[in-house]
Amino acid sequence: MILVMDESTVRDPRKLLPTVAYFSMEIGLDSAIHTYSGGLGILAGDTLRAAADNVIPMVGVTLLYRKGYFRQEISAEGYQIEHPDTWNPADHLEPYDHKVKIHLDGRDVWIQAWRYRIHGVTHGITPVYFLDTDLPENSDYDRTLTDSLYGGDNYYRLCQEVVLGMGGIAMLRSLGIHRIHPYHMNEGHSALLTLALLEEHMGERGLAAATDKDRHAIRQECVFTTHTPVPAGHDQFDMEMTRRVLGAERCAALEASGCCVQGNLNMTSLALTFSHYVNGVAMRHGEISRGMFPHYPIDSITNGVHAAMWTAPPFAEVYNKHLPGWKRDNLYLRHALSIPLAEVREAHRRGKENLLQEVQRRSGVALDPKVFTIGFARRMTGYKRPDLLLSNPDRLRQIAAQVGPFQVLYAGKAHPRDESGKALIHFIHQMSRSLDHQVRLLFIPDYNISLAKLLVSGVDLWLNTPQKPQEASGTSGMKAALNGVPSLSVLDGWWIEGHLEGVTGWSIGEEWDGESSPAQDIEALYRKLETQILPLYYQRPEEYDRLMRAAIAHNGSFFNTQRMMLQYLKNAYYMF
Repeated sequence: MILVMDESTVRDPRKLLPTVAYFSMEIGLDSAIHTYSGGLGILAGDTLRAAADNVIPMVGVTLLYRKGYFRQEISAEGYQIEHPDTWNPADHLEPYDHKVKIHLDGRDVWIQAWRYRIHGVTHGITPVYFLDTDLPENSDYDRTLTDSLYGGDNYYRLCQEVVLGMGGIAMLRSLGIHRIHPYHMNEGHSALLTLALLEEHMGERGLAAATDKDRHAIRQECVFTTHTPVPAGHDQFDMEMTRRVLGAERCAALEASGCCVQGNLNMTSLALTFSHYVNGVAMRHGEISRGMFPHYPIDSITNGVHAAMWTAPPFAEVYNKHLPGWKRDNLYLRHALSIPLAEVREAHRRGKENLLQEVQRRSGVALDPKVFTIGFARRMTGYKRPDLLLSNPDRLRQIAAQVGPFQVLYAGKAHPRDESGKALIHFIHQMSRSLDHQVRLLFIPDYNISLAKLLVSGVDLWLNTPQKPQEASGTSGMKAALNGVPSLSVLDGWWIEGHLEGVTGWSIGEEWDGESSPAQDIEALYRKLETQILPLYYQRPEEYDRLMRAAIAHNGSFFNTQRMMLQYLKNAYYMF
């Protein structure tokens, strides 16, 4: 084959590349666009931003969620109350008039698309398409299929995943986006796109005629990122319901592909079966995933965060002054060690001031900016162990009285059906009353992108206490590092790679393998806080500033989506 290139192609060889289609159940772009619940969606948004920054041809595909995930209220007694989090797509997105239809459960469901354009720090633009079934052509029930993120029963979820995977392929074709490679499934929710591709590939021959060669052809077009290190976290649908929704021929094709496990359609198995490249989201998570799925080659690409998105304005000003070009090339942050400590200290002071002003606005509580402030913000669920810090209230009081005062800010939502997660929120609320003013404790409701930006740039320490080895990666500590905030974390997920003791933060425990011992973790947490972290902050503040600067240089320069995207390009997408 002779490749003919014009002058513009020589200047920018990326014009030769096919488009990557990035499918994700949730994509977090803006606090006003309620299409995300937490880390999976935020990662998706940051990935698409990195594509725009690097002018990589990519499109995002997700669902619209007119009622969002949910708006969180905390009652006076400390109980989570969920409300629909409605928003108006027309205020933020561009509608497309043309529609596509898919067939599910014996009926046609029509889908419309809305577009959001991500503008990169250079001149790149990445479109994101939001699929919407709230159309007059659909039944009342089908109009709700794109209402709520992670809502409804298993039937609702399966129908949603058909809309995302099979409807997403139909929409891309309708939009004229044909030259696609690869199709990237961000977690298994969108795995039915592989069935749509196989159906398309087979054409008039029909799915029943599919051979291993045909399935291999689809496999060469797909990439899969798995995020969940525990079997219970993978979507499964019983075959009777799957046959009802998809029909007998499609269901038979899935069974023939070997992705139906113990009488269920397993979405992770479907994605694994039809992907030529599979990766976990941290080096350790790759190991865990290979143990869970030993018959598949699983690589690792550690997550990152979008540096320009998550760096607070005070630090962005410092980087612009000392490290021009850092937004275009995040590796310049490696040279943060040359930034004067006084400027690091002042940027952090401003970030903390902005955070505490917002805390007061939301809660009516005025916190002291001179007091050491710990942040813990993530999905409220059992394995995250938000209550670990609060295991021994008397010890906390003793540390605060003898070493130095500290205050703790909590934020995060529990899934509406996660009763244990909601109980943790109530426990934190009760502990805030018990500790009173000896250790100030606040739970800030309705965690979203705007609040996250303030938290990761305004606290003095980022706390993470997952039950090992259940943290696939985690990214909140990466965002904190971009703003000079060190972590105190269990050695799991990304922190195994990012941890340099006393340089980028501190570990809870000394080993990364095996499972967590709650008693040992509690003791390690209190010991580090009492003997190292608080004494450093109050007695040797310049050394604490130096550690903050090191967190930027070592972690901020590496754990970003720019590096992550380069690894996807080299290992998963184009392999150059």
